[in-house]
Amino acid sequence: MSGWGASFDGKQYLNLETVRRSGQAVRTPVWFAAAPDGTLYVYTIARTGKVKRIRHTPLARIAPCDFRGNVTGPWFDATATLVTGPDFDFGMGLIDRKYRPLKWLLDLGFLVTRRSRVVIRLSPR
Repeated sequence: MSGWGASFDGKQYLNLETVRRSGQAVRTPVWFAAAPDGTLYVYTIARTGKVKRIRHTPLARIAPCDFRGNVTGPWFDATATLVTGPDFDFGMGLIDRKYRPLKWLLDLGFLVTRRSRVVIRLSPR
């Protein structure tokens, strides 16, 4: 199991804290899904600030939260990695299963707007 144990079991959102070049932390509530080994996966639009910040530094912190970003559990240090290929498909499959049918409706919007998506793998540091 991962270094965060059961802290994210049964939760719908996590608060992802990434860091700007200036050192200022930015928190964002996001959907996530857990792999059997406890690794967490998040997806977002490719041109978001969190993706730019992760490209600059993979250091992140995460905590369970509600849909408004109010933290409901402890913070954990994490390494955020943008994944492609089979890892992208694996992470997206986990998220699809956890959030269907709402996720399918969002996917239709991505098809219409042609926005690129990114999957972020979160591992304990």
